Amino acid sequence: MTITANWSYPTAIKFGAGRIKELADHCKAVGMKKPLLVTDRGLAPMAITQNALDILDAAGLGRAIFAEVDPNPNDKNLEAGVKAFKDGGHDGVVAFGGGSGLDLGKAIAFMSGQTRPVWDFEDIGDWWTRANPAGIAPIVAVPTTAGTGSEVGRASVITNSETHTKKVIFHPKILPSVTICDPELTVGMPKVITSGTGMDAFAHCLEAYCSPFYHPMSQGIALEGMRLVKEFLPRAYKEGTDIEARANMMSAAAMGAVAFQKGLGAIHSLSHPVGAIYNTHHGMTNAVVMPPVLRFNRPAIEGKIAAAAAYLGIAGGFNGFYDYVLNLRSELGVPDKLSSLGVGTDRIDEMSEMAIVDPTAGGNPVELTLVAAKKLFAECI
Repeated sequence: MTITANWSYPTAIKFGAGRIKELADHCKAVGMKKPLLVTDRGLAPMAITQNALDILDAAGLGRAIFAEVDPNPNDKNLEAGVKAFKDGGHDGVVAFGGGSGLDLGKAIAFMSGQTRPVWDFEDIGDWWTRANPAGIAPIVAVPTTAGTGSEVGRASVITNSETHTKKVIFHPKILPSVTICDPELTVGMPKVITSGTGMDAFAHCLEAYCSPFYHPMSQGIALEGMRLVKEFLPRAYKEGTDIEARANMMSAAAMGAVAFQKGLGAIHSLSHPVGAIYNTHHGMTNAVVMPPVLRFNRPAIEGKIAAAAAYLGIAGGFNGFYDYVLNLRSELGVPDKLSSLGVGTDRIDEMSEMAIVDPTAGGNPVELTLVAAKKLFAECI
């Protein structure tokens, strides 16, 4: 089955295998004459990235690339990227890659025309109104993984290199003008990245679904996103060239990011400090901490999870769903404990302090207290 579609939800999405060839057309359509392609160091030399640069070059848009992006992008990467953008006289960004490349690319386009420090635009109250909207360069997003869904998001996660805290930088105009979802770009993902990014998409859908806030549209999207992950992630993991599985995982990733407008929770509250301090893969970290958080939230979500399990064709209500998550993790090679990712117990107090003030903590169905965070970290590590 060939999956090709044009959507306008929540932005213009050009979905289908081979659609990377439209990249230059969409750049020109949003007014770019000299785009800067932003990606991470690992992707920079790869064939998919060089092909994207060839497409831009052939259309007279140059082949400028910035790849000084860490796995958890930080303010130093951002500063260097904005300098490269200005020095090169660029007028737009092609954000290319997984979550790190997409987040930093969006942040570079955003900060290219601002005069205030980036932390002034943290996702708190109406801080986004401090930004000069005319100073935000256009963005075309091209995801090469199926996890974060940053290609359809209005925010960017940037780590403060001094405090080692992850900050969410928000502005409605950080939403890319056009997103190209070409599942062929994800075919070369190693198994460990397929697993980690896929579990990230699942965590977004699961936490959005369990969040207590009122947003029925996101609720429905989260539920169907979980179904797509259940059906297609094991297939994509086993057979990386399965385009139907890759396409459906790309949809699930975008759906997770749309759904979490409803809120996230303690899976992310615990994962963010771990990633900021130990530089672990975000999706894999989410996968490791998922079961203890499910147990912690059980009193508040048992009925909801039973309803989700029924929709997903999982017998046994909450217990059945919980066992499904454990089985999925082992099928995908997810380690059981954070210690396998190099996380020690010596910084539990520090990480717990960070977790309870993380912006995602407020969406957890059970209040995440300092005592609870310490207990959860001890269980997870």
